[in-house]
Amino acid sequence: MNRFSKSQLLLILALGLIAAGATGLILYSTPEGLGLSDDSIGYIAGARSILSGQGYREAWLASNGPVTHFPPGFSAVLALVGLGGLDPLRVARFLNSLLFGANTLLLGVIGWRMTKSQVAGIVLALLFAVNASLFNAHAVAMSEPLYIFFSLAAFLTFSKYFREQSDSEPSDSKWLIATGILVAFAYLTRYAGLALLATFIVALILLNDSWKKKLTSVGIFLVSFLPFMIGWAIRNMIVADNATNRTMVYHPLTAENIETGIYNISEFLIPVEDWRRMLIQIPNFFLAVSAILALVLLIWLAVKGLKKFFQPASELPEILSFTNALYIFGYLASIFSTMLWFDAATKFKLRILSPVYVSLLVLLVLFGHWAWRNRNTVLRGLIALTAIFIIGLSAYDTSAFVTKLHKGGQGYASFKWYDSEAMAFLHELPEGTGIYTNQPGPVYLYTGRPTYVLPDRVDAVTGQERERYEEGVQALHEDVLSGNAVLALFKFGSEDEEVQSVYIDLAEGLYLGHSSRGDKIYTAYP
Repeated sequence: MNRFSKSQLLLILALGLIAAGATGLILYSTPEGLGLSDDSIGYIAGARSILSGQGYREAWLASNGPVTHFPPGFSAVLALVGLGGLDPLRVARFLNSLLFGANTLLLGVIGWRMTKSQVAGIVLALLFAVNASLFNAHAVAMSEPLYIFFSLAAFLTFSKYFREQSDSEPSDSKWLIATGILVAFAYLTRYAGLALLATFIVALILLNDSWKKKLTSVGIFLVSFLPFMIGWAIRNMIVADNATNRTMVYHPLTAENIETGIYNISEFLIPVEDWRRMLIQIPNFFLAVSAILALVLLIWLAVKGLKKFFQPASELPEILSFTNALYIFGYLASIFSTMLWFDAATKFKLRILSPVYVSLLVLLVLFGHWAWRNRNTVLRGLIALTAIFIIGLSAYDTSAFVTKLHKGGQGYASFKWYDSEAMAFLHELPEGTGIYTNQPGPVYLYTGRPTYVLPDRVDAVTGQERERYEEGVQALHEDVLSGNAVLALFKFGSEDEEVQSVYIDLAEGLYLGHSSRGDKIYTAYP
């Protein structure tokens, strides 16, 4: 075995150990299962529906309609693993734990391929594995870990396609076809995968030498991707008369949403809570940092990409870093357009921003490696100390989350839900009793009963007023007073004024059959 092979083996061993540690970290932190949200329960219920032979349906709702709002990727993988007999709720924990390790490993390979430095690959893997924001994104039963996995794999196959060309090997499209399939899998996991599609199309047009090559490569890429997208759209049109359950309606970004995004960005950039609180008091500090960072990346992309486009004979930019930088803008453009035109309920939460964080870590390591190549002893010392400092602070921050999560579940996995007296009351209702509730997800999870959603004045997706609200309230009252259903309102009195006014409308004239810890269940009069 030559020297290169030995060093490569040592790198794989080191990355494997880091990946195994990352997997173990999620497993240790979630003894009661992954954190759960409404979307989590939607994915789990969809997987259970697939396993039952009913197809991908809204099993947590009494209507049990076909799911189109969420693509099927995550639920399908949960169901596939669940064929062995394990419930999708449990499968999710093991799957996301393995994905945290797999994504750590893929990033280590990306760092190595990008810089030709094994140390850079190890540093990138460590930065990812100890980052609190990305750790938390994997500690919840959501689709982001699987989406990130397909995205990272697509970056690698795309770079392999260009590397074969630069090595003067015969033209071979297998890696481009593989990229198209992986992007399709990412799209079927999250609709945001369209940002990956746009990223690689733009890269193919900018970086290929001739227009014939540009158009041919784009065509091959699209042919690899489109059958999956079209197949899913046709299924949705057949079963639900819509492609993705989105309607194009303009709704501006709210100040609350922007503040949520800034806070989550601050958590990623500054891993120490005390420092973060101090800096966030400076007006627009994190907004300015984000804007400066975006501007620097945009200028770097323009210089690299446009030079290659207008001067085809010039040097090809490093593919992995270039496409990750390009993807940041494509992904953010996709999210902004979704929020503005298609889904007002989408917020700048951690799960939404996590793919951007991954690409930022890739570019951080690229910058560090570029500075390292300066060969200045003092500069190298500063880079090494900075890397150790960031990894150490991140590990310290993550350890606090690990300790907290290990003590109990988060979200709907918390004891506050599974030990709820209101849940116990609902569980004992006669079979066939309908349940109207503001928490359909946890009610389905802990009682096994599908539920009805409440009438509402405003559609959370479109941001527009719903028609026939009063008729919905009247129908609910009639159903409850007839004894065929109950109304379960959780956290009654803790919502904002507008939401609370809806709850008061719904509860008016009904009998309070149970009340505990702010949870109220209304029934017919005894």
